[in-house]
Amino acid sequence: MVKYFCCGGLLKSNWDQVCVAFWQRYPNPYSNHVLTEDIIFREVTPTNCLISRRLLTKTSRAPRWMERYLPKHMASSAYIIEDSIVDPQKRTMTTLTWNISHARLMSVEERCKYQINPDNSSWTQIKREAWISSNIYGLSRAIQEFGLARFKTSVTKTMKGFEYVLAKMQGETPSRTLAETATERARETALAAKEKAKDLASQAHKKQYV
Repeated sequence: MVKYFCCGGLLKSNWDQVCVAFWQRYPNPYSNHVLTEDIIFREVTPTNCLISRRLLTKTSRAPRWMERYLPKHMASSAYIIEDSIVDPQKRTMTTLTWNISHARLMSVEERCKYQINPDNSSWTQIKREAWISSNIYGLSRAIQEFGLARFKTSVTKTMKGFEYVLAKMQGETPSRTLAETATERARETALAAKEKAKDLASQAHKKQYV
């Protein structure tokens, strides 16, 4: 059984600005959990679409009741693959993210589509979908509910972070002062483990956008 969630969002900036901000959104005060980001590959298609894959390292503290199902060194971090395709002709950007760590315990796939708002061409609308699943017998429903609650909280922070970066790009004063995304020690730990995760990311099956 898979739990499905869908919501919309609106950024009061034009599509071009949002696309630029997408690549510059880390660090920001709302993304302290993002430790590293690395481009695995990037290419331009014959139709001038930009396709990218990135590996993100995030802190992901599991609840205590869930920690016993995770290796000790994996209970506080997670590796996320982010695929994206920017279509300058259709003026759309589609992203698909999914976790490659803890996937047997809980899998979270998110699909976002950014496009020009039909009511105001200076704004950008977002359609966000998520699929949350777990194969742990007897606990799948509890794990899915936990994953959904965490995902909803993450969406709020993501939007605030996006707005923060857009405000800085446009010369406005953001609502908060830029904070450190992680301590130096946490970064060193993440970097040490990242190379192994890169191999997994490069071998992961490509997701379809349509």
